[in-house]
Amino acid sequence: MKAVGYAERGLPIGDPRSLQDLDLPAPPQPEGRDLLVRVEAVSVNPRDAKSRAVFDASAEAPRVLGYDAAGIVEAVGPSCTLFRPGDAVFYAGVLDRPGSNAELQLVDERIVGRKPETLSHAAAAALPLTTLTAWEMLFDRLEIPRDGGAGEALLMLGGAGGVPSIAIALARALTGLRIIGTASRPESAAWVRECGAHEVVDHSQPLAAQVKPFGPVRYVFSTHTDAAVWAEIAKLIAPQGRFGLIDDPEPLDLRLVKFKSVSIHWEAMFTRPMFRTADMERQHAILTEAAALIDAGRLRPAAPENYGRINAENLRRAHAVIEAGRVRGKIVLEGF
Repeated sequence: MKAVGYAERGLPIGDPRSLQDLDLPAPPQPEGRDLLVRVEAVSVNPRDAKSRAVFDASAEAPRVLGYDAAGIVEAVGPSCTLFRPGDAVFYAGVLDRPGSNAELQLVDERIVGRKPETLSHAAAAALPLTTLTAWEMLFDRLEIPRDGGAGEALLMLGGAGGVPSIAIALARALTGLRIIGTASRPESAAWVRECGAHEVVDHSQPLAAQVKPFGPVRYVFSTHTDAAVWAEIAKLIAPQGRFGLIDDPEPLDLRLVKFKSVSIHWEAMFTRPMFRTADMERQHAILTEAAALIDAGRLRPAAPENYGRINAENLRRAHAVIEAGRVRGKIVLEGF
């Protein structure tokens, strides 16, 4: 099968060896609750670039990356109950198995959802990782009440990236919160409003004074956290508020929010599949509900940018843009 991967980790993305076109053996027939999926489209996330830097590989055992994917089920394991051959699916994969940048991939059905019928494979492939991250943070970690939150606000830090984009859209569709997004450039601010934010503030400037007119900020979701941002969050977050983060900041001084009794919540989308938690199938449920919301017109994800076919040249181009930190929304690739 065709695939894209590398044999030496950590090479700069400008090096042609950093991602190469490969011809690899097809996966074996699925066992247990695995599906064998023919990949039709993928998207690229910051996690892909991080993995390229840290996961070992060799010429004898090249590493195939890729997490987000949409495709068609070719075969199912004997214990599968959720899907059958011919089903169109989308999913975000795991860290410890071969990735989606290949024509065929094995994936556990418990982390797979039915592809939205109203979206192409390319548009669907843009959604799983960011949707799961945003949904789990908003509703599982921060415990924002569905259809609730009237009179309160959510501050979504990080602006126009993939996770903030879908988090804003989900919060707008499923809660009564006033949503405040952040951006530092006019084009990013316009994007954040298009995703559904009621207000936009400039994250290159102190935040507390900017959000004060918008009422109590009970929830803060951060994708880029440093000491200066944390100090502003400590000022603006409401007493007994909830703060969630997904990045890897230097140690934060939690004492700044002690007397507000603020709770801190981490989100890692890979936790459930990586540890095979008892509620691992929750990811299937989230993706299935997200697909239903999209098909019903209640959730309108932003259109991704299509970089063409799934090959090493196009994936290197996507990784370069990701590493430069100038992505607005998501990048997808389609077909081999």
